[in-house]
This record gives sequence, structure tokens and C-alpha cells, in this order.
Amino acid sequence: MAPNSVILEDARRICSELIDVLKPLSGSTLLVTGGSGFVCSYLLDVLAVLNDEFLDRPCRVVSIDNLRTGLPERTAHLESRRDFHFVNHDLSHPFAIDESVDRIIHGAGIASPTFYRRFPLETIDVNVTGTRSMLDLAREKAARSILYISTSEIYGDPDAAHIPTSEDYRGSVSCTGPRACYDESKRLAETLCATYFRLHATPVKVVRPFNVYGPGQRLDDKRVIPDLMSCALERRPIVLLSDGKATRSFCYISDFIRGLLYVLMSDADGEPFNVGSDEREISMRDLAVLMDEIAGPPSIGVEFRASADRDYTVDNPQRRAPDLTKLRSWFPWQPKVSLAEGLQRTLGSYQHAEIPCA
Repeated sequence: MAPNSVILEDARRICSELIDVLKPLSGSTLLVTGGSGFVCSYLLDVLAVLNDEFLDRPCRVVSIDNLRTGLPERTAHLESRRDFHFVNHDLSHPFAIDESVDRIIHGAGIASPTFYRRFPLETIDVNVTGTRSMLDLAREKAARSILYISTSEIYGDPDAAHIPTSEDYRGSVSCTGPRACYDESKRLAETLCATYFRLHATPVKVVRPFNVYGPGQRLDDKRVIPDLMSCALERRPIVLLSDGKATRSFCYISDFIRGLLYVLMSDADGEPFNVGSDEREISMRDLAVLMDEIAGPPSIGVEFRASADRDYTVDNPQRRAPDLTKLRSWFPWQPKVSLAEGLQRTLGSYQHAEIPCA
């Protein structure tokens, strides 16, 4: 299967901008966990383009995934490559690798509320046990960098005084609610990262994604953007299972990956960074209307219904918007893809049926 054309175009733009930053990857080995998931499968496509078109010597990429929620179809086009190696493994169990590892990107996890509520203990295990395993591996291999992909959900439901939310906000999070298995285990994973840095000077960095979306996300993911995409593709009304008042700031995946790579290749050891877009904080109602416009005439319409799941909106943050001051102060980074353009690119990738989505 050929790589998706939208992702391929994104990847070339990312590599062109960051080539000077990424040159040290030449001839090195990267370990990527969660490689069949949404974010990291996109990252693997970027690394493939980097090897093919930009580096003098390719980097070796080892991808780990247990395929509980990841799609093996997303990376099938990479499996015959000599510079990629795929390992089916559950990181809640011990993991060993015989070769050297220069950098680790730990993105394994269960991020969709639908799936982590179905697998709460497994969610805790990969976020806590898996993270400690990768931190131990980074020490064993004397890795030059390890990057942990956390979440903006560690902030919980901030009050208005902390919107937009900066990295020093300590969070307002329930430890017992239906989302706690994810939110609290991600917070503990960040505690592990900070502890390993303090005790062992482990070169760990943390990125906190804010509502990342784009090509390659599962249409059955049950988060809002995939749901909107499904409605647009099937030409049926957009259904919101809420009053539509909650707001989010959405980040197109190429902007997130650019931020992630800047952080990975830096000396920002021990530091957390928000990575998202502050272009627009939008209500779910307005997002649905925008998606209806992008889907094209005739209008498919927007409907509001109550969810049959009584916990559907429990502990769901009412607002989510990043303060990106810290990221901008460290790196020459800006979000480049507007929400409208990102939605158009994402919809186009599905319309061309180039990405497995369920």
C-alpha cells in the first residue's frame, strides 16, 4: 500500500523546515512506541520521507505496538523497508532490545475515551508501567533523548483564570471519575519522567498535545473530529451528544509533529511543553457548523441529542486552550495550518480512500 498523498505532502514540508534540526538522526536508531496509533503512525511516515529524501544515511526505526487500538494497516506500506522494524509487544510487560537506541519517542497508550473506558486497567498499565519501562531502557542504552507524549487532559477542567492554560498549572482533575484511569495515569507518568530526571539526569522531555487531529485517525475513534468526518463522508446529519457549548483548540497533526520533533532534538531535559494551536478556541456547535460548510452543499445539517451513556460528559472539560508561550520561547515554531484548512485536508484524505480508518 502506498503512503497517503496528504501525509506525504505534509511530511515533505515538515522535513524541509526541520532538516537542519533533524540531521543528527542520520545513522542513528529511534525507538517509537505506539507506532500503529494515530500520532506515531503519522510520525513514522515523516521519518520514512526523511530517510528517503533528506538524510545522507537513513535512521533505523524500531516501532512497538500491541495493536489493541492501533491499526496495522496504517503502517503496512512500511513493513518491507530495511530501515524499519516492527515489534508486536504490550509494554505493560518487560521489553528488551539487543541493539543500541539513540532516541525514544514513547507514544504508546489508549487515548480515546471510548477505548480507555473499555480498557481502564490496560490504560493505567501502559501509562505507568510502560513509561517506567521506557525510562529504564533510556538509562540502560544511554539514550541521547527520550520524549514522552502526555496529554492536555492532565490539566482536567481549568477555571477561567487558567484559560489559556500554561505548563505550570497544576490541574483540576478527578481521581475517581470515569476518565480518571487516563487522566491520573498520565499525570503519574509525568511524575515518573520528572523523578527520573531529578534522580538520574535522564534526558526526558514531555509534550502535552492539545486536541490533535488529521489524516490517519480512526473514524471509529469516537472523538469529535472523526465523528464529524464520518458524518461528512456518509452525507448524514452531524449529531452532537451535548449542548455544543464546550470549547476546544484543535491542532492539525503536522503542526504537532513539528513541535514534537523540535522538543525531541533539543536539550530541554526535564521540561514539559504544551503543543497545540492557539489560532482559534471554538465551541462544538460552531465546529459542527464549520464542518457542515466544508462538507459542501447541500447542507447535511446539525442535530443535538442526549447520549444514552450517562457518563458521556462526566468530568469532560468545558474549555481547552493552550498557552504556547514556552514552546515559542524555546523554538522557532508557530502553528501553520488553520482549522478550516486542516479539516479540509483531513476530509480529503478520507475521500480519496487512501487511509484505513476502522
